[in-house]
Amino acid sequence: MNNNKALSDLYPFLNENKKGVNTELLLASIQEKVADSINAKQAFFQKNEHKILRSAQIIAQCYQQNGHLFAMGNGGSSCDAAHITTEFMHPVTTGRKALSFTNLTADIATMTAVANDVGNAHIFLRQLLCLARKNDVLIGFSTSGNSKSLIKAFAQAKEMGLSTIGFSGQTGGEMAKSNNVDICLTVETDSIHRVQESHLTTYHILWDLVHSLL
Repeated sequence: MNNNKALSDLYPFLNENKKGVNTELLLASIQEKVADSINAKQAFFQKNEHKILRSAQIIAQCYQQNGHLFAMGNGGSSCDAAHITTEFMHPVTTGRKALSFTNLTADIATMTAVANDVGNAHIFLRQLLCLARKNDVLIGFSTSGNSKSLIKAFAQAKEMGLSTIGFSGQTGGEMAKSNNVDICLTVETDSIHRVQESHLTTYHILWDLVHSLL
């Protein structure tokens, strides 16, 4: 059986009349999304460039004092916590130093135990109590800025003497209002995709700035 026949048998809809598909409209949609992403980033970086530099200085100072970084986030933002951790611990650029960083979303056993026994809002707080020390840095990702588990962890971090950096979106939510977040980097758009894309670009830039400062 040839490949075309096999595909036709498995997916008969592939050979259906595609007359109703407006290819030009779909291509225009791609370009519109690209433009939206670029515009969101440009607006964000123009407004937050000094905050980003200050964040890099805080992180670099932490490492200069033999401190440690922590990252946290829920859902898709947990992937950002994992990503930034990997960037710092496993630098892809030759000659860059590996820097200590803990992803608080990685320990599934501890997170589920805490969520089950105490409540989901405590999943990062409990880990900080065991692992963090004064002058460490906590970074949290939330596209809304309203994640209770992050808000509680930021409060605990400040009580312990940590510096805190928040990545948020939309209006910044509770994270932007909190006195427990030293710097809140808010991408002011209602599109979660654009928020996450801007967050990713930001921590790539942060990584580079920190190494330059060190």
